[in-house]
Amino acid sequence: MSLFKARDWWSASLGEGEEFDQGCLCVGNVDNSGNGHDKVVVGSYMGMLRIFAPQASKSGEGGVTDTQLLEVQLQNAIIQVEVGKFVSCSDLLHLAVLHPRKLSVYSVSGTAGNVEHGDQYQLKLVYEHNLKRTACSMTYGTFGGVTGHHSVCIQSMDGMLMFFEQDSYSFGRFLPGFLLPGPLVYNTRTDSFLTVSSARQLESYKYETLAVATEAESRQDPDLPPKTGGKKLTPDWTFILGEQALDLSVPSFSHSSASIFILGERNLYCLRDNGQIRFMKKLEYNPSCFLPYASVMDGTTNLLLGNHTNMLLVYQDVTLKWAAQLAFVPVAVRVANFPELKGVVVSLSSDGHLLCSYMGTDPSFFSTPKVDAREADYEQVDAEMKKLQKFIREATRTQDILPKSDAETDLTVKAAVSSSMDTPSQAVIPDTDGLSVPSVTVQVKIKASCVLQASKLMVSVQAPLAVTKDQFVLESMGVGSSTVVSFSVFLNGRYPPADLSGDITVSYSSPTELNPEGVPRVLQSKFSLPLLLVCTPSPPAKTSKFKISVDTNQPPVNLNTIFPEFLVKSEDKDGNAVAFQFLSGASVTVVASKTSQRYRVQSDSFEDMWLVVKELLHRFDQHFSKLGVKDFRKSFSGPVPLQDYFLSVDNHFQLRLTAQQYQDLLSERAVQFRAIQRRLLTRFKDKTPAPLQNLDTLLDATYSQVITLAEAAEENHTLLEEAFVRLRSATHLLVLLLSLWQNLTPDQSSILEAALLPLLQDTPQLGWEESCDAAVTHLLRTCLSRSPKDQAASLAQIGSPLLGLPRDTTRLKKHITLLCERISKGGQLTLASETNVQVPAHIQNLAAPGGVEPIAEGAGEGEELELPQDATKFLKKKQPSKKVKKVKEKEKREVSREQPEETRGAEEPVKEARREKKESRSKEEPKKESKKESSSSKEKKESSKEKKDKDREGKETSKEAVEKKASRKSSVKVKEMKNEPHAEDG
Repeated sequence: MSLFKARDWWSASLGEGEEFDQGCLCVGNVDNSGNGHDKVVVGSYMGMLRIFAPQASKSGEGGVTDTQLLEVQLQNAIIQVEVGKFVSCSDLLHLAVLHPRKLSVYSVSGTAGNVEHGDQYQLKLVYEHNLKRTACSMTYGTFGGVTGHHSVCIQSMDGMLMFFEQDSYSFGRFLPGFLLPGPLVYNTRTDSFLTVSSARQLESYKYETLAVATEAESRQDPDLPPKTGGKKLTPDWTFILGEQALDLSVPSFSHSSASIFILGERNLYCLRDNGQIRFMKKLEYNPSCFLPYASVMDGTTNLLLGNHTNMLLVYQDVTLKWAAQLAFVPVAVRVANFPELKGVVVSLSSDGHLLCSYMGTDPSFFSTPKVDAREADYEQVDAEMKKLQKFIREATRTQDILPKSDAETDLTVKAAVSSSMDTPSQAVIPDTDGLSVPSVTVQVKIKASCVLQASKLMVSVQAPLAVTKDQFVLESMGVGSSTVVSFSVFLNGRYPPADLSGDITVSYSSPTELNPEGVPRVLQSKFSLPLLLVCTPSPPAKTSKFKISVDTNQPPVNLNTIFPEFLVKSEDKDGNAVAFQFLSGASVTVVASKTSQRYRVQSDSFEDMWLVVKELLHRFDQHFSKLGVKDFRKSFSGPVPLQDYFLSVDNHFQLRLTAQQYQDLLSERAVQFRAIQRRLLTRFKDKTPAPLQNLDTLLDATYSQVITLAEAAEENHTLLEEAFVRLRSATHLLVLLLSLWQNLTPDQSSILEAALLPLLQDTPQLGWEESCDAAVTHLLRTCLSRSPKDQAASLAQIGSPLLGLPRDTTRLKKHITLLCERISKGGQLTLASETNVQVPAHIQNLAAPGGVEPIAEGAGEGEELELPQDATKFLKKKQPSKKVKKVKEKEKREVSREQPEETRGAEEPVKEARREKKESRSKEEPKKESKKESSSSKEKKESSKEKKDKDREGKETSKEAVEKKASRKSSVKVKEMKNEPHAEDG
């Protein structure tokens, strides 16, 4: 806020409900009085024209009516008013008023009054022009260098410049590339017109260029005969602003400071007459209007600038000289000379507040009274401090901005799922493959313990499940009131869902004393749907493609007691087998062993077993908890069905590739379709008809291809959604089996599930494969890394790759397999270890070049991973010297002596495995591998004699293996090693 305010000299409020804008204000000696003092002319969008002669108000005498010379109601809205020499053969000033469809020129004359009413003023129409196009703005000047009178240029809403010389119309020209009208101004010094186009650039057009350009009618009216002899209209120069301009101004008070000023939305520009920039000022506020008014020093210009914070700023070029506070946002600013005061700032607001003010301050006669100096009573200050602190604590404790968190919650939500299916069913699809689709009713009871407002309830279920109604608007609830909402859930697809749970979200507002409108709160609740909603009983199948066995530590249980609702078609009276037929999937059979404590789940679909296995284990827990068994345990003996799981991964990935191919083909056909359209349009517009050359046939064929590809892409998208749901089911099943296999805790199972299932749905930008690969890679580098050193190296790395659609799923499968192996070898899934590892300095230096560090795998696992190219270059360049190597060798010997015997024994098989790898590599391609071994031995020296001996042995074995045949198994290993450089030695 400014320290100084604009001093009010005269003000007036113009009407009620009227609107004003930038062109509605002008000042000048419109009545041609002898003293030459300015008058203020104001026109409104309501058609009201007012003329004022402001003067300093004296207390008790007159008011606005004394200073108002004229007030006339015109028939049309007033867009802009200007004062100039608009009548030929007359040097007097006249008033030009621009209406949307008319330009009127008036003369204002005054008659001295002989009575107390004072002088009388009249408005007489001199001439007018009816416009064929809707006007936007106008400018005037001595066009073409003609002196003695002013011509008028009007800009229409469709980009036409119409030129008038007094009472006659000269010509009209259309601006090239016009979209929306911008500010327009005439530069007298260069006889050119300046405007800002929709391309956000300043354009300059010479009047001579406009006069000889193509006629406007010949471009817009195709029915008229073509006219020749005109030239194409092009700007003399342009300047790119990069933003929309609010106003233009070309001051002419000094030739030494010849400049063009442009007020943008965020910047103030000053250009020379040739379009070269003089300076630019970045504004930290939203401007509303401006006016260059004087040149105090040679080469500088003073200007007034109003903004939307009710400020009027005075700049000298880019230097702020003064700031004054106004009572409104100005939309137009002018400087006028009145009899009693020169240089008055006239400002107008959008609602009709007209103010004449001046800059300055009033002296203040206030003096600060002297304060008697006295010694402070520290005991009294301490007591007052304690009292204030007590007040602050009580206010903090009892503040009521947010609802109080009592023991009882504001709202309780209970969802009850019906034990029986609906009759009749509410499903949209009545049957699937001959099986009727059931629906189940869910009742939600909402009870409020306080006043609730604007309550809404939303229901969400996993696809392809659907609900009859997913949103409910609840009425305002008082204390103790309750309401019940019910809806039905059913299967609305050709495949089973990945989860039978649903979410209920209630949003409401709880009013308080300080916030009566209410504080927004959200409450969530879950409900579980029965398995009978998606499957029906069926006879058990004897043979199946996929099988899973689950072991328990309790005697076998009769499955008829576990699944009583699936006894309708079961032929097994002993209760050791029960089958589930999914409505749109395969049949799943559960068989209980008669001799052991094992249960086998089998089906022809790997994904469909997930819901049955989950429900089976859940009902086992409920059954044995009712019997009072506390040590009930369940386990999975393996092996983990990774190959079966990878079938779902490959199916989903193949559909993603197909979707990408469809997208590329659609883009190509769309480009071809638009190209054919352009050619046909050119042929149709041509005045001399030419044969189409089968372009219409090609257009129809391309259109048919686009429609066919779009339908195929849509069908593939539906299949992709189904594949992702099946992949989610398979992933849930894999996580469950791994948890049973290694007896993982719930926290570890949650980490594993978050890594293998990072997305709830696929998007074109980010898919499951790349997200899962990144998450699994992170686990392998951190909590499942081979050693703390490798973990520190991975944590010290800088930068990460961009996630994108991979070429294939080989890398992902390899990482998931490695994840399972690390877990089976005792790897701990935890997120706490990442923060406890200290990163050594030399590890940080290795990770400095950036890129992705390799996953450190255990020796003998048959795989080697890649180092980034930047890291390998870095390692090649930064080889340690011989002295450094000797020092490191001594340090490693001392460390090896301090190691326990167990670790030394564990290193022996690792060394043997590395030697076998190098021997197999030398057997496959002896000549090439001998060169690689010699180069790799130089790059991968780690200053230990053991590794130097290995390199020498590798060279010797490569020479001896020239005449030997490579085995098939070793050749496969060599091919894998070629693709990925050795990561263990680096």
